[in-house]
Amino acid sequence: MNYWLVKSEPFVYPFEELERSGRTMWEGVRNYTARNHLRAMKTGDLVLFYHSREGLEVVGLCRVDREHYPDPTAEKGDWSVVDLVPVKRLAKPVPLPIIKTVPELQQIGLVRMGRLSVMPLQKDEFLKIMELGETEAENN
Repeated sequence: MNYWLVKSEPFVYPFEELERSGRTMWEGVRNYTARNHLRAMKTGDLVLFYHSREGLEVVGLCRVDREHYPDPTAEKGDWSVVDLVPVKRLAKPVPLPIIKTVPELQQIGLVRMGRLSVMPLQKDEFLKIMELGETEAENN
């Protein structure tokens, strides 16, 4: 199993919307590195959901439900999507300023490459964020 973090502005697509809908196609990614990360995701991988621009915090946990396929919203280019389903909301959101103070999290993309919308996490990084969120991880 692999671990990931995806970012979305809460005024565009908040975690609450994923909870309501029960599933989403993670579309609209137009960065080659992020696209390649989407293509590396496997069914069952766990994904942390981060609210960017407003909130700046990890708020939820979701799971890859369908591996990459062509992005139907792309007018041109070779872009991909995955389908995500919600698992649960973190008991306590994990704000970026806290993440930046944790030595074990200094190498994650959220700290090093803040603009990247899809990024891998190491298992220990994923578990540390879950711990900070006072939430038990599933299937790890």
